[in-house]
Amino acid sequence: MINVTKTFLPPLDEYTAYLKRAWDNEWLTNRGELVLELEDKLKSYLKVSNIILMNNGTIPLQIALKLLAHNGEVITTPFSYIATSASIVWENCTPVFVDIDPDHLTINENKIEEAITKNTTAILATHVFGNPCNVDKIEKIAKKHNLKVIYDAAHTFGVEYNGRSLFNFGDVSTCSFHATKLFHTAEGGALFCANPELYNQCYYSHNFGHNGPTDFHGLGINAKMSELQAALGLTILPYLDRVIEERKKVVDFYFENIDFNLVNGIKIRANTKWNYSYFPIIFKSENILKKKTFKLAKHNIFPRRYFYPSLNIVDYLRGSKMEISESIAPRILCLPLSHNLMKTDLKIIVDVLNG
Repeated sequence: MINVTKTFLPPLDEYTAYLKRAWDNEWLTNRGELVLELEDKLKSYLKVSNIILMNNGTIPLQIALKLLAHNGEVITTPFSYIATSASIVWENCTPVFVDIDPDHLTINENKIEEAITKNTTAILATHVFGNPCNVDKIEKIAKKHNLKVIYDAAHTFGVEYNGRSLFNFGDVSTCSFHATKLFHTAEGGALFCANPELYNQCYYSHNFGHNGPTDFHGLGINAKMSELQAALGLTILPYLDRVIEERKKVVDFYFENIDFNLVNGIKIRANTKWNYSYFPIIFKSENILKKKTFKLAKHNIFPRRYFYPSLNIVDYLRGSKMEISESIAPRILCLPLSHNLMKTDLKIIVDVLNG
């Protein structure tokens, strides 16, 4: 069975060697030695000044919204995973959808200002499939209207834009380390924030609000990563460059062999060092997508309709019509992409798509 993604698993003995350190320390959570080591190594690998590791990829969004959105209207994209908009609603804010750019699939920065009202407090945008939003234009809009910017950067591990880590943009950026992601800790995530004062707020917010054992800065929640998760991340990180190289070979094969007269691909924003996290294609119609998906399933190949549906039509999120997102969401399919896909399997995928 070939799924849309395959979790990279490092040698078990290397993982258990890290686990032994946790066992020897008798310290399994509450920011132990392995969590601190992983944070340091990730800061170096990603070229970021700070990072707070957390127990999943959604809770950093919730913490950022709690601290920055203040129950207001949050401008966001309808083309993302449900967690993006669900976090807005969960934190008692109101999502206000803005349609997407048909080429890059990220929020259309030229439509943001017309959605701003006196109740708008923040912009929450997604770097879709690791493709950067127009961060420069969004920053200018946010400064002009005194808004906070949060980036759902779940797919952007290792991505650089204009020579800088994509995590360095916005007031807060977040990432997912779910098992399906390029870099993972089985479950997990991270929050990035350059402003020292806001960073401190985010830090105590992820640890029940603690200021030492008995005092409290303020409201907090338990978002801490465990030593078991950090151990997996530490084991995987040395293999990551090789994993990305192998994924690039798969992407190159797709680009060289798919007939792009039949489907469209994503346009990666200029000056981006991409991470080959996903490979989406857009069919001419939903009916064609369904037929190709059915044929692939006969070969035990299972791509994913990602992202579908357009979030503005989900019942509890229902908003105004988003013409481009509603057009693309039913027609987009993410093809299998992993570090060890065989050329024989890739050929089957391409033959079905081109046939």
